[in-house]
Amino acid sequence: MLRSLLIYLSQAAWAQNLVTHWGFAWKAASRFIAGSTLEDAVRAVAGLNEKGINATLDQLGEHTSNPEEASRSAEGILQVLDAIQKAGVRSNVSIKLTQIGMGLDDEVCKNNLERILQRAKEYNNFVRIDIEDSPWVDTTIAIYREMLKRGFTPKTVGMAAQSYLYRAEQDLRTLTAEGVSFRLVKGAYKEPAEVAFPKKADVDANFDTLASILIDASLAQNTQLSPDGRIPAIPAIASHDESRIAFAKAYADKVGLPKNGLEFQMLYGIRRDLQEELAKEGYPVRVYVPFGTHWYPYFMRRLAERPANIWFFVSNFFR
Repeated sequence: MLRSLLIYLSQAAWAQNLVTHWGFAWKAASRFIAGSTLEDAVRAVAGLNEKGINATLDQLGEHTSNPEEASRSAEGILQVLDAIQKAGVRSNVSIKLTQIGMGLDDEVCKNNLERILQRAKEYNNFVRIDIEDSPWVDTTIAIYREMLKRGFTPKTVGMAAQSYLYRAEQDLRTLTAEGVSFRLVKGAYKEPAEVAFPKKADVDANFDTLASILIDASLAQNTQLSPDGRIPAIPAIASHDESRIAFAKAYADKVGLPKNGLEFQMLYGIRRDLQEELAKEGYPVRVYVPFGTHWYPYFMRRLAERPANIWFFVSNFFR
């Protein structure tokens, strides 16, 4: 019930207008967001790199309302790639396609994405397409395939999958056979029972199944993290759930996948202890580093995912 309410609020314009005018709300949100500027974000990445941790930068924003806004978002992402290259940090980039025009005008989205991927290719960097709620999955895959037709490869662009979706297993089996790398997450949107597992135990079990598919694909295709920390292997296991992480580690060890053949991903500001522990064990770790002024939807989804985050938010209200 609480999770559903928070996900609803993440999409409600009236709630966004209210909360973003509360000064303490940004104070709480800044635990999970690297800052409002690109410079803030690059500094955060450099700090992670010093601890042996890689990053993926996300300029926050989604569901643009016109082609001009989508183009500005794309320009911002190009600037992120430029900044990574200039600073020499170990980071790639994550984007949402609704941020650059998907659903508004898919041709605009494709052209914006092509510009972004061309810049990433020039820098020998990588762009991860975030997966959004289920109505967008087919379109996201179709746009991804269009980029392959335009000459890009899985070394430049990857995808994400959500273990609460029934369809995720077939999507992964099909696309990993083509060398596509995936960030595997549980899922952070409100989905109907017709398309998603309603019970947490089933989501967790499917997460482990999908992790094993990704690990098997990485082993079969001998994929590894690039030396500069930018281009990942096929599996990116994105979870703070220690049971899911333990399963992936054990399964990779069982089948003989080298540590460099996968990576663990976590969110900025969450479980720093676990991030550093995994890095010390020799696993590639990548932290998802969001930044920018459009922080509200992202922040509300983080509250929905973990009750402890709600207490952190509420406690700031009374300070």
